[in-house]
Amino acid sequence: MSVLRTVTAGLGAAALLATPLALATATPASAAERQFRCAGSPVDFEVEKDDGRYEVDVDLDGRRGDQWRITLRQDGGVFYNQVRRVDADGDIDVDRTRPNTAGRDVFKLTVKKIGGPAACSSTIAFR
Repeated sequence: MSVLRTVTAGLGAAALLATPLALATATPASAAERQFRCAGSPVDFEVEKDDGRYEVDVDLDGRRGDQWRITLRQDGGVFYNQVRRVDADGDIDVDRTRPNTAGRDVFKLTVKKIGGPAACSSTIAFR
């Protein structure tokens, strides 16, 4: 009976130790974020890989009524290109979902204030 208790206790302890280790080593969704300023306005550019797809988010804070051209590219191809106006809350939000392509995925954001200085850009790459 003593051997059975020892084996049972050992298996129970192993199960308790293995569960947190399995959770700790689970692969989290990968994400990358870039923050920069363009024409005096802060821009947040984030790409997150989740369930085999990419979630691309752009948040630009500016003066109400200002217009900005926002261009998003994946692997060199344009998938979003629009002129947007800063809303009453003082921001522009762009959220897009993109497929995972073969090989390395490179996302590039370019923002340009209409009537403002030169365009600004940032790049995020995933393997």
